[in-house]
Amino acid sequence: MKMFAVSHKTAFVVDHCPYMAESSRQQVECDVLTKSRAQGVIPLAPVSKSLWTCAVECSMEYCRILYDVYPTNKLVNYIVSDSEFHILNSWRQDDQSTHELMSALAAVGPPNPREDPECCSILHGLVAAVESLCKITELQHEKRIALMDTAERVANRGRIICLTNAKSDTHVRMLEDCIQETILEQNKLAAGSDRLMAIQQCELVLVHIYPQGEDTLVSDRPKKEISPLLTSEVHSVRAGRHLATKLNVLVQQHFDLASTTITNIPMKEEQHANTSANYDVELLHHRDAHLEFFKSGDLHMAGSTSRDSGLKETVTLKWCTPRTNSIELHYCTGAYRISPTDVNSRPSSCLTNFLLNGRSVLLEQPRKSGSKVISHMLSSHGGEIFLHVLNSTRSTLEDPPSISEGCGGRVTDYRITDFGEFMRENRLAPVPESSPDPSGKLPAERAKAQLERHTRYWPMIISQTTIFNMQAVVPLANLIVKETLTEEDVLTCQKTVYNLVDMERKNDPLPISTVGSRGKGPKRDEQYRIMWNELETLVKTHAGATDRHQRVLDCIVACRSKPPEEEDRKKRGRKREDKEDRTEKNGSKEADDKSWQDSERLKALDKEEQESEVIKDSPDSPEPPNKKPRLASEEVQPPEKAKGPVSLLALWTNRITAANSRKHQEFAGRVNSVNNKAELYQHLKDENGMDVHENGKAAR
Repeated sequence: MKMFAVSHKTAFVVDHCPYMAESSRQQVECDVLTKSRAQGVIPLAPVSKSLWTCAVECSMEYCRILYDVYPTNKLVNYIVSDSEFHILNSWRQDDQSTHELMSALAAVGPPNPREDPECCSILHGLVAAVESLCKITELQHEKRIALMDTAERVANRGRIICLTNAKSDTHVRMLEDCIQETILEQNKLAAGSDRLMAIQQCELVLVHIYPQGEDTLVSDRPKKEISPLLTSEVHSVRAGRHLATKLNVLVQQHFDLASTTITNIPMKEEQHANTSANYDVELLHHRDAHLEFFKSGDLHMAGSTSRDSGLKETVTLKWCTPRTNSIELHYCTGAYRISPTDVNSRPSSCLTNFLLNGRSVLLEQPRKSGSKVISHMLSSHGGEIFLHVLNSTRSTLEDPPSISEGCGGRVTDYRITDFGEFMRENRLAPVPESSPDPSGKLPAERAKAQLERHTRYWPMIISQTTIFNMQAVVPLANLIVKETLTEEDVLTCQKTVYNLVDMERKNDPLPISTVGSRGKGPKRDEQYRIMWNELETLVKTHAGATDRHQRVLDCIVACRSKPPEEEDRKKRGRKREDKEDRTEKNGSKEADDKSWQDSERLKALDKEEQESEVIKDSPDSPEPPNKKPRLASEEVQPPEKAKGPVSLLALWTNRITAANSRKHQEFAGRVNSVNNKAELYQHLKDENGMDVHENGKAAR
């Protein structure tokens, strides 16, 4: 029901009753062009327009702007109301032009002040406007034929703009009630006719016009919903330039238009051909021409104060001297038709003629500092002037920056390979008509559903995920996103979970990213906790799909709850790691203590060497090799405490040596020694019954 907006149909109802012939009391000077007046010549008296003339001029200006910006598909039906209604044109596209309307208005003529006011009423025109809105336009007819099976989707909406001189607020409410009743009656008639369409929505914009110098009897009222079919708003405006400004604002609101003022336009003066002055021209166009400003935040709305002290918002762009006539040299992102606000002014006329002669004008954003930014261009095509939006940012036609370089140098570890695989898995392909889906879903809906499942949990950066960096999790990650799982799929997922449990029991390393973290990163137990949490998050997003998805989640939850002996083993592992960390932190203190102990042992060794005797030849045993007893002091380097503090290398060597010493079996002689003295050749004493001295020489 959204195929046609309210702006598709606009019915203008202008009051033609005798009271509209009253003067607006806004005087127009007719003698302003006379420079020198001869003596005896009586100056021309100023004149004033009637309320009817003001209403016609302003409504035609409304239509002119509409036809300039929207040559097609935005239709106006002009109705004049006095003792009866006069429809000046139809919804046909051929009747949509200001020339057609002006010719019809000339035939109608001004209101007759001598006509009986009791016979005239604006109600005749309002009823005719509602009836006109029920008629089908050419475009609506085409859409209804194209959508024959779903013709009810073609909506029928419209807007009624009524220019009249109301008597009071009560009179306004009476007009609204009359329109509401007429809509209900016409909808009943349209329900039984193929040539009429029921009205789904109607907007009434009632503009009360009164002469200058008088107090208004009708109060302004914002848009209000009278019924589900009718909304109404009331504007009380003085005739003359105030009415022109009000309709200029309304046409922008009704058709989503925006204002741009071109400043610093150089124009030669008629009186002084060698000099030039700068002028401003205001243009109206579709609001999308300012879309880039809204996105970038560079939109600076300037307030232009009109003569009736009303404030209008407009975007100011500065004239750039054109250097080329070729518009193909500029990269455009959009082109929108324009309409000058004051079409008859000399600056607007000069600018229009300049552009229609094939010239183009570049427009820049006014800036107090920095380089100028050319954001728009004015140029004509086929006799129509367009405002072109130039791409002031990086062009999409250029080669994009490499994703490996990072966006702004911030993120560089995107999952590029995984994203390529993700795109391959979600490619669209034509669906043959002979393969209907048993679920009854459209192919597009199935594609959207698959894309939604695949993106429920999909980290974009490598450092933000663990499971997607593990080859062991790939089978489960590929299966869990499916709409339905088979028993074989469930077994595969459970097998993957059991493999992860086995990896944790073996204490296998995980691909945890340490980017941006200090030290060695999280401990092994913490790594597996992170991995299990992420895996559970992934499966939870799909657990509600089917019971088999839930079984996979139950398997993960069961495997995460470890038996007591497993928890004890983990605690012992954590205590051992904490002890090693404390050893590393206190390495300097332990090295100093060990160095002191080693120095005492070296002193004892020197004393023993001085007291010992050299073993002489013996016929009972071969000459022993010349070797020193192995002392614990040889496990580490001699202390260098006197030379300065212990170096990092010495600390690391001490730590490695201490760790290695715990891994081999201690020398039996050192274990059985007394005061670090081991008795040699004890087997000789046991076998021969001979006494052996301390130095190992047998007594004869």
